[in-house]
Amino acid sequence: MSQNIVQSFIAGQLSVFVFPDREIMGAEAAIYAGEQLNRLLSEKEVVRIVVGSAPSQDEFYRHLLLEQVDWSRVEVFHMDEYIGLAGDHPQSFRKYQMDHFAGKVKLFAFHPIRGEAEDPLQECERLHQLLSERPVDIVFFGIGENGHLAFNDPPVADFEDPIYAKVVDLDQVCRQQQVNDGCFPDLEAVPSQAITLTLPVFLGSEILSGVVPAKTKARAVKDTLYGPVSTACPASVLRKHPKARLHLDPDAASLL
Repeated sequence: MSQNIVQSFIAGQLSVFVFPDREIMGAEAAIYAGEQLNRLLSEKEVVRIVVGSAPSQDEFYRHLLLEQVDWSRVEVFHMDEYIGLAGDHPQSFRKYQMDHFAGKVKLFAFHPIRGEAEDPLQECERLHQLLSERPVDIVFFGIGENGHLAFNDPPVADFEDPIYAKVVDLDQVCRQQQVNDGCFPDLEAVPSQAITLTLPVFLGSEILSGVVPAKTKARAVKDTLYGPVSTACPASVLRKHPKARLHLDPDAASLL
């Protein structure tokens, strides 16, 4: 057990760890990620992971790149992408991945979500088929201010979605978060639709590992851990996963 843990407890089946600050939180989450990736790589030839793309994950990726992992045997999906943005757009999640993780290591494969696809529904079908080939091993996630996982906002979240990727309308809280995070100058600049991987992708994975910093996430964290398991706070379903783990900084844990 790490000496850096300030507090630890279990909510449902979800293991929760609070660390002294955001940097240590990211470092400890990366150590755990490296351990789990290497364990899985000792058991199978290629490991499948899903990754989030947001400023909340910056510290995690910076430390993850320091872990000794055979990335050439890791296949990567990212969680979501804005409809209408090209891959090189500054606020594209593909651009985030190129800058922070997927573009920094030699991967077995990286499956970008083509937000500028002429037919977004066809793009969702492509992703669904890829994800149907075999289960995801690990999802590395964050939690939104409205409790979303990926872009499964409360109005569109479905714990039993029949498809692994879908087009969604982003709710006001989600779009405002993008402004709060400094990703867009104002609400009008934030796209209103996105393609997201759905909640069964999360629930079907072997391991879920989350990194959630900042006081803006405190209410969502409290609802995730202590509110009803409901799509009103999609992340509450983490409490039902047998191998889910949440890494918090003191700000995100301030309402617990």
